[in-house]
Amino acid sequence: MAQPALFLAHGSPTLATKDNNYTRFLRQLGQEKLKRPRAVILFSAHWDSPVQQVTEERLHQTVHDFYGFPDEMYAIHYPAPGDLELSREIGSLFKSNNLPYQSVLERGLDHGAWVILRAMFPDADIPVVELSVDSKRSPAEQYAIGKMLAKLREEDVLIIGSGGLVHNLRLLGAEGAAPSSWAVLFDDWIGLQLSRWDLRTLFDYDKKAPHVKEAVPSYANEHFIPLLYAMGAADNERKARKLYQDYEYGSLSLNCWMFGGQD
Repeated sequence: MAQPALFLAHGSPTLATKDNNYTRFLRQLGQEKLKRPRAVILFSAHWDSPVQQVTEERLHQTVHDFYGFPDEMYAIHYPAPGDLELSREIGSLFKSNNLPYQSVLERGLDHGAWVILRAMFPDADIPVVELSVDSKRSPAEQYAIGKMLAKLREEDVLIIGSGGLVHNLRLLGAEGAAPSSWAVLFDDWIGLQLSRWDLRTLFDYDKKAPHVKEAVPSYANEHFIPLLYAMGAADNERKARKLYQDYEYGSLSLNCWMFGGQD
């Protein structure tokens, strides 16, 4: 059976130091629920580029792309290997679909990648290729880029979009705050479109979704769009299943959606 594609929320960087329901879910997902993949392709919200970029590294550095956090955060390292052959295969797929791309030889994994991968695969022994997203593209284009990679799932490659469906740092509540009703309504509306695989409505989310201006502010839509890349990678199956939904600070959503690769 093919590997699934996943959309995973990476939450706050401090998720890397926590033992809570979501981190326990991620550990169980990676170590018990999923078949061990031979490699991971990950689209990160923290790599937004107008040109599609692909890491081509033998060994990834750990990028601490945040400021003002506790010292323990900067001591965390996740030295996952790259996969040069897979990076080049991704490039060939992009080239055959007339998508310009660039190979990046020295970048490392940003926290959108290593926070969740460290929870899922703590030994850092599964090769990873990180890919950029482009927040200026249309949803249809973002979906189409994910679709270009769909065949790799048949080659035991797990494809992940890492971001956050509701991600508005200006509207965060206190730690431990109850979920904000507007955030839940937005997530549930998105979930309905995913369960129906209603691309026409989903691609128009910025006009139709309830509370979209609060959930996906114009300055932070790069956190929403990894969902579309992950969905595209399962276009041949068009099955969606919600595995997890919760919130940090009242409105920072922690979601996991699985696309395809299901019994």
